[in-house]
Amino acid sequence: TEHTETAHEYDVAIIGSGIAGSSLAMILARQGLEVLLLEGGCHPRFAIGESMILETSEMMRALAELYNVPELAYFSSENYLPVIGSSHGVKRHFGFLHHQEGQPTDATKALQAVIPKQPHGHELHLFRQDSDAFLASSAVRYGVTLLQNSRVEAINVQKDGAVLTTLTSTYRAKYVVDASGLKSPLAEQYNLRMYNLKTHSRTIFTHMVNVGNIHDALLTTASTKLPFDMTEGTLHHVFAGGWLWVIPFNNHVNATNPLCSVGLMLDPRVHPQQAELSPEEEFNAFMARFPDIQSQFVNAKAVRPWVRTGRIQYSSKQVVGDRWALLGQAAGFVDPLFSKGLYTSLTCVSVLADLLLQAHQDGDYSRQRFRPLEDKTLAFIDTNDRLVASAYKAFNDHSLWHSYSVLWLLGAYTELVKLMQARITATASGEQADYYQQTVALELAGGGFMDFKRLADCIDARLDSTIITDEVQVRETTAFIQQTLAEVAWLPQAFRDVLGGKTYLPRRKFRAGLLRPEQGFMGTGRYRQHFFGTTDVPMLIGSFLREKVRYSKAQSLKRQAVH
Repeated sequence: TEHTETAHEYDVAIIGSGIAGSSLAMILARQGLEVLLLEGGCHPRFAIGESMILETSEMMRALAELYNVPELAYFSSENYLPVIGSSHGVKRHFGFLHHQEGQPTDATKALQAVIPKQPHGHELHLFRQDSDAFLASSAVRYGVTLLQNSRVEAINVQKDGAVLTTLTSTYRAKYVVDASGLKSPLAEQYNLRMYNLKTHSRTIFTHMVNVGNIHDALLTTASTKLPFDMTEGTLHHVFAGGWLWVIPFNNHVNATNPLCSVGLMLDPRVHPQQAELSPEEEFNAFMARFPDIQSQFVNAKAVRPWVRTGRIQYSSKQVVGDRWALLGQAAGFVDPLFSKGLYTSLTCVSVLADLLLQAHQDGDYSRQRFRPLEDKTLAFIDTNDRLVASAYKAFNDHSLWHSYSVLWLLGAYTELVKLMQARITATASGEQADYYQQTVALELAGGGFMDFKRLADCIDARLDSTIITDEVQVRETTAFIQQTLAEVAWLPQAFRDVLGGKTYLPRRKFRAGLLRPEQGFMGTGRYRQHFFGTTDVPMLIGSFLREKVRYSKAQSLKRQAVH
């Protein structure tokens, strides 16, 4: 094949056109930079990372508003299904069912974290081949040069720029962002991988059709009193040493996609790989140990080859260098238990976009300039690792897991509150720098509130020291977690109810009582100052109503004309 070399130099070259790579490309191009987006495969292509969370959706809205790229908000809410298509599922809750091997499922051992419909609408299950193709195409509309089937073979980072070589061509750029995932060429080139994470898990996954409804076999509204059918959200079957995800794309009346994403996550120290079996055979053999879960897959059939991996956790010794950065899963990956991966990636997109726009103005592409991205990335990976590792340990006992889940809920809630306040404040001022300053201290959970960090460190340390096979220690640790959380003055009442044994968060989350002074959800003291600053109740109500109006219809964020 003839090899060509371009004399043109791009401002930024991005390797990988997944959600993170395409989102960054759109933002930079919208701000006038020349961007090259290199994709080793071709859209539409298979990808996982399909379950949205409130923090991810909120980050998408922030990026859309702050950088005037409305397409980024389209995957934040079911309200945009008329725009992005009916191949995506809806997500009205985060659902969990706890199981013990060989025993019937106890329907009361459920947890359903309901996602509020107001003010933005419920969230989505992303059919990634369509979401990724849409964002990559949108990037082209903003002026990005997208080259598919262009796998990067070599990267030569020089003092004044970088040279990227594919099988047929060579390209120059002032800065390189590697968003290509696990097989990152920059991570391989600089030997950056680290595997010393707390979480240990491997996976077997595919897409299937004819996956059953767990309610038909096991659950009823009367037995669980859950606000929603489990099929209306992301279902996690959890058990000692692992969990199973069930993410349907066909769970709403306008659905046109019959597929369901299914994945089994196992701690290899507890459930070693059965190499003598095929991935499908190992999946079926494991399901036979949990007959009630197995009943959901009696008629299910895989529509693509099964994938089986070894341990999937990794991080990086370094995330940025002179004129290069790792983004998203190129920098690290933990486990999809709490669906934090896309939130991590898009938060890092926010930080990196801000840094690149500054560098474009003054020409400083040094490692030191981009260290905030490294700090943010590694902090998010560390928090997610500790959260997931602790959850895996808690899976061994239902009471322990149910109690620990309140810490996860509290961390996600406070993170969301901080994100929303930061976006509303920054969009009012019209300055991206305001958003950066308010979110720079975030570490994935807790909204940068030091009281939460101390709380999480205390509970994680206690759980880490617990011998999970010692029933006395498990009971004592469960009681410790319950008491520690119960003493948190700023713990929302809905979470306090879960701590007391309730199996779901309320369907209606916005009530007049939440706005009461002192006892309302705005809280008092350090908590109120950190999350709400000078915002008072009338201002909060006004913000809520503006959000509802703006995001109530898909057409409310119509695409702006491109320069």
